[in-house]
Amino acid sequence: MLPDPLHPAVVHFPIVFMLLLPLSAIGALWAIRRGTAPRAAWVYPVVLAAALSLSSWAAVETGEGDEDTVEDVVSESAIHGHEEAAERFLALSGVLLVVTAAGLLRGVPGRVARLGAMAGALGLAAVGAQVGHTGGELVYREGAASAYAPSGAAAAHGPRAKEGGADTDD
Repeated sequence: MLPDPLHPAVVHFPIVFMLLLPLSAIGALWAIRRGTAPRAAWVYPVVLAAALSLSSWAAVETGEGDEDTVEDVVSESAIHGHEEAAERFLALSGVLLVVTAAGLLRGVPGRVARLGAMAGALGLAAVGAQVGHTGGELVYREGAASAYAPSGAAAAHGPRAKEGGADTDD
């Protein structure tokens, strides 16, 4: 049985992979430095980068699916900001997957790609933090979750209810 809405459950996968990828890259670089064959050690960051890209795509898709429901409660500009940040993260995770996979190459190109993937994984974490921040604002500041509450609860908890004076707890 899948949760409804699905997006809040799915978005946690890219977050986990985003955090594990640099750790995996550090571990693989350390193992290579200690004598492990580069291809054997680097396969783990490649698998994590692929999982990150796939889960990012799933998060974007489920977010687009929930957009129609949430836009009744949340301002369009807030949704658009989160959507743009998520699409940027998805595109960059795809680029990072290509760079990370290039780390399987032999010689200098592989070494350069592995170091580039490490730097890219750290940079992508900053982009991911922005996606998470804008998503958190949708839920906690804009009241996006209230779109899924029973009809009376949504009216009492959304930000538009505050404008009307129904909720005065600030």
